[in-house]
Amino acid sequence: MSHAPAKPMSSRRSGALKGTASIPGDKSISHRALILGALSVGETHITGLLEGQDVLDTAKAMRAFGASVERLGEGEWRVNGVGVGGFAEPESVIDCGNSGTGVRLIMGAMATTPITATFTGDASLSRRPMGRVTDPLELFGCEITSREGKRLPVTIKGAADAVPVRYKTPVASAQIKSAVLLAGLNAPGQTV
Repeated sequence: MSHAPAKPMSSRRSGALKGTASIPGDKSISHRALILGALSVGETHITGLLEGQDVLDTAKAMRAFGASVERLGEGEWRVNGVGVGGFAEPESVIDCGNSGTGVRLIMGAMATTPITATFTGDASLSRRPMGRVTDPLELFGCEITSREGKRLPVTIKGAADAVPVRYKTPVASAQIKSAVLLAGLNAPGQTV
């Protein structure tokens, strides 16, 4: 294999680079923005929300728990929350589609509210174990029932008298940490 002789390169000064980049929303942050908006008192204005099906399922779930969730435009949403501990008992099963992040975070957000909710998902999500999140949530005092292998559907009877938890995750997981911290918002004392 022959190599071409090296050619010197040259550069010259040019004008400033100008333009606008439209960055798509982040799914993980979008789930959390909707849930935190629903747990807040008053209005939360969200821009840049990723409007994929997983996030839309979380928006639908927040409506089922009593928050007002409204799309204003592309990636722009308004959430009128019910406050920590203010979730209403949903009238039907919460279907999280294929969103493992959505279902696990929502379970955490409602686990310390004295209501009952049943969670389900599509065939793929229903095969995935939920124990890594439901096990620490039970420490707060909620009651959880599920299919064999801690799989969906999962029913959570939220803790009427939640207790704070000190929990060390056995594996690195933003879903576990977020679910525990969301549950801890409505537990008196310090959750770590």
